[in-house]
Amino acid sequence: MAGTSSVRIVLVVVFGVLALIGSAQAQLQMNFYASSCPKAEQIVLDYVKQHIPNAPSLAASFLRMHFHDCIVRGCDASVLLNSTSGQAEKNAVPNLTVRGFDFIERVKSLLEAECPGVVSCADILALVARDSVLTTGGPFWNVPTGRRDGVISNITEANANIPSPFHNFTTLLTLFSNQGLNLTDLVLLSGGHTIGISHCPAVSRRLYNSTGAGGIDPTMDSEYAENLKANKCKTASDNTTILEMDPGSRKTFDLSYYSLLLKRRGLFQSDAALTTDSTSLAFINQLLTSSPQFFFDEFAKAMEKMGRVNVKTGSEGQIRKQCALVNN
Repeated sequence: MAGTSSVRIVLVVVFGVLALIGSAQAQLQMNFYASSCPKAEQIVLDYVKQHIPNAPSLAASFLRMHFHDCIVRGCDASVLLNSTSGQAEKNAVPNLTVRGFDFIERVKSLLEAECPGVVSCADILALVARDSVLTTGGPFWNVPTGRRDGVISNITEANANIPSPFHNFTTLLTLFSNQGLNLTDLVLLSGGHTIGISHCPAVSRRLYNSTGAGGIDPTMDSEYAENLKANKCKTASDNTTILEMDPGSRKTFDLSYYSLLLKRRGLFQSDAALTTDSTSLAFINQLLTSSPQFFFDEFAKAMEKMGRVNVKTGSEGQIRKQCALVNN
């Protein structure tokens, strides 16, 4: 009897482990809505193709929104939630300049009309980010679906977990590692800055309050810094002027961002930080000596990996009816 019990226990353990592995692999899947809402992904793509060409800068915004969502509580659309007390993720400092929330809500309304209560806001955000980058000439990446929407959104968590433009390499890598992302992911996902824009507060301390001559950060190319001070951020208090993160190539998803890093012309301290680690610097050089397709392929892998961070699936969370509100 004891032997039989041992066999049963072993079988239970083995099948229990297999079940866990199976559920982990089945968390997200390609064409998750094939039966429940077969037109879902086409509806998203059609809307993106209709509107993004008229506002291509939104591609960078959705890339950033998707990242900011995934890095806090996983990819659960918590970044989209409103708070009557101003305590949601979207009220956190890093999210105050994120644009496009109304765009996501309009896509959600189209999908609710087609298949009420089926397609999550988390999946919509992941699809819109991919489709908008693709529509503006950037890389394609797979977006497996099946995410569920979270019900908690916390300003403190967002401020603590979203990488800052002022962070050094060690802090950046720690924040990425906390979400299961590695050094390669950090370098590749930072490459999204090739189509990014920012504002002067993200760089003003590098221009006015650093240790170099004239207050300029000595790790920043002096000619680039002087040009920014003369033509863009003319005062330390300017908080409205728009800055290109990849000057001269902002509308093209390419390797130019990395070339600028090697010339000490990264806009953020966190951009410049990527060149302060030998492994990161070696990978940047590998990207620059490889084909643009290699960058696209590697970026695609990193985006798909990011899109799987701490996702809610199955019966976790909910499918919101409106992306800004938890269901009653």
